[in-house]
Amino acid sequence: MTHWLQGRRRESALYGLGLIAVFFLPGLLGLVPGIPLGYVLYLVSLGLVYAIVALGLNLLFGYAGQFSLGHAGFFAIGAYTSAILTFRAGVPFVVALPAAGFLTAAIGFLLGLPALRLTGLYLAIATLGFGLAIPQVILLLRDWTGGSMGLHSLPLASIPLGPFPAIVFRTDQEYYYLALVVLILMTILARNIVNSDTGRAFISIRDSEVAARAMGVNLVRYKTTAFALSAFYTGIAGSLYAHLLHGISPEDFTVYLSIDFVTMVVLGGLGSVSGALYGAFMLTLLQNSLTRLPIVSEFKNLYIVVLGVILILTVSFFPRGIAGAVQALRRRSLKRTPPLTPSTDPTSAATQDRHSSSEGARTLTNQ
Repeated sequence: MTHWLQGRRRESALYGLGLIAVFFLPGLLGLVPGIPLGYVLYLVSLGLVYAIVALGLNLLFGYAGQFSLGHAGFFAIGAYTSAILTFRAGVPFVVALPAAGFLTAAIGFLLGLPALRLTGLYLAIATLGFGLAIPQVILLLRDWTGGSMGLHSLPLASIPLGPFPAIVFRTDQEYYYLALVVLILMTILARNIVNSDTGRAFISIRDSEVAARAMGVNLVRYKTTAFALSAFYTGIAGSLYAHLLHGISPEDFTVYLSIDFVTMVVLGGLGSVSGALYGAFMLTLLQNSLTRLPIVSEFKNLYIVVLGVILILTVSFFPRGIAGAVQALRRRSLKRTPPLTPSTDPTSAATQDRHSSSEGARTLTNQ
């Protein structure tokens, strides 16, 4: 019990320190000379957006066991919904953001219906087809989406405050805080889902659909719920992505983006909320770091090879991803922490004092 409490306190302290660090990150980066602060904050904001996608995909893949190669399609739906609403209809960003999430969730629910009869490779092919079809649909709806040219010069993300001036996210630093707050809220929601009856139903379906059905788990309900929740997360991220870049086009949502999303989840650790965050940030930083190497100018796709090698090594030596490696290190550190001795434990000391007092009382009575 003492070790468990120590572990919980240490975990809470780490989360607190991490939260403080990310809130003060722009100020800390500004103290380092020679760093392009705007670009770095843009890159971190992009990692925050991708982390929201990874959270949603991990709910579907890591917890519910439903594989998907079509999340670039959900990402595109969320991005274009928010862009069309704000750019063409003049809808405020705070309305377009949840609207993108809910519309994408509805489409994810519909996609989840065929998944009731598909598993494994067949489900992957079906979702892959969905991901390939969405960019073609965007091209067909050129009157709304701009076709191959896309939509550019999108309105800035803003939060109206009624009679007071609206909060407008103009700079990279301001947008960083917007993406950070949304990610924190979505992470809290994901943790609550995982620890609820819905999360336990997802895990039972992932482990064995036959056993889950025998235990009374409604497969139709929970499979479609998993797709809807995952699509909701991806739609929210797509909305943030569109306004982060201030413009989108169909070329931004290829099948390679879906593969990147799956790589984030596998790299971070399947079935782990924190693993989704680790994987998203790690892959985003690796991609942008590798593409800036001088050798990549001669071999343009070298970074893809390097990422493939990293993924193979991760699966081979860390099958539970970065989150599994972090948990293993944490368990080792807890084992090295000596437990409280009876002399230093105030509870045991008080028990010994009471025991000594009762023994002394019995002795006086006998005398």
